[in-house]
Amino acid sequence: MRNVRKIVATATATVTATVLAGVMGGGVAQASSPSTVGASGATAPSACRPANHIAKISAAPASAGHRHYRVTLTAPRGYEPCELAGSPTDVRFYHHGSADKVRAGRYGTQNKRVTFGPGHPVHFDIQVPNSTRGTRADEAAFALRAPGGVIPGESSAHGPLTVSPGTAIGPIQAGA
Repeated sequence: MRNVRKIVATATATVTATVLAGVMGGGVAQASSPSTVGASGATAPSACRPANHIAKISAAPASAGHRHYRVTLTAPRGYEPCELAGSPTDVRFYHHGSADKVRAGRYGTQNKRVTFGPGHPVHFDIQVPNSTRGTRADEAAFALRAPGGVIPGESSAHGPLTVSPGTAIGPIQAGA
C-alpha cells in the first residue's frame, strides 16, 4: 500500500509539473483562454491560434500622407475567445508567393487588451507612406500578440495592397 501511494504521489507531481511548464510557455504566450466544454465534452480550441481564424486585407480611407489597409480577423463558431494586445509582429509581405523586402514597424498603444473570438472580430491597420513608390503585395504574414507575449505560429491575410519603406502596423482593435 505504501508503494502505491508513493507511485501515485510521484505521478501526480510529474503531471502537475508538466502542465505548469506547458502553461508557462517558456516566455512564449500560449493562445489559451478559459476552457469551454462543448456538448461533446471536448474543450474548445483558442481563436487566437493561426489555424483557427480567418484574416483578410481591404483598402481603408487614406489620411494625410498615408495609404491605409485594414486587416480584419474573424473566428468561426466553435472556438474559444481569447485576448490579444498590441501590433502583430514579424510582419512580412508577399506578392504571388514571393517575399518582398519591406519590413514594417509599429505604431500606437501596445498594451491595450482586446477580446477576439466568434462574434468578436478584431482588426489592425497597415499604414503606408505616400511619399515613395510602393511595391505590390497580395498577402501579409504575421504573428499575433497576447498580453503575455507572441502567440506561436504564423497567421496570414490576403487581399491587394501596396507597401513601401516606412510601412507601420497599428495595434489590434475591436470590431471589423
